[in-house]
This record gives sequence, C-alpha cells and structure tokens, in this order.
Amino acid sequence: MLFDLIRAKKIFPLKEGPRVSAIKAITWRIVGTIDTMIISYILTGDITIAFSIGSVEVMSKMFLYFLHERAWVKLTRKNDENGEVKVSE
Repeated sequence: MLFDLIRAKKIFPLKEGPRVSAIKAITWRIVGTIDTMIISYILTGDITIAFSIGSVEVMSKMFLYFLHERAWVKLTRKNDENGEVKVSE
C-alpha cells in the first residue's frame, strides 16, 4: 500500500502549521537529547557532564529544528488555483 502511494505521485494537501512543527521539534529533541546524553556519558564517564551537554543541546537544537521545519514547509509548498496548499513537484 505504501508503495502504491509513492508510485502514484499524488499531491496531498499539507495541513502542518507552526504548532505541529513545534510539537514535532519537542518530541524529536527528547529522543535526540537522550541519545546525546548517552554518548556524552560513554565518552566522558561523567554523568554530570553528560547532563550538562544534554541540557544545552536540547534548547539549541529544538530551536534550530523549528526553523528548519518552517523553512522546509515554505520551500515545498505552493498554492493551487483553489487556494489549497500542495507539495511542490
């Protein structure tokens, strides 16, 4: 079924606004920060340093992801004659 969608090359309306992008950024950063803390702990052997690195990293990368997501949405959409937002080809 997934392959049928890919092969069909249909245009699907985008309904992602800034709020959805923000939620995606937050949940992805939770996963990414846990990964960063684990790697930091493995490399340093110090849990305090690992949490410090993770704390700084979570805020900076969440902000950067949000900006990236909004830029991506603007670059990959266009309005058709009906005013619907579609993925650009």
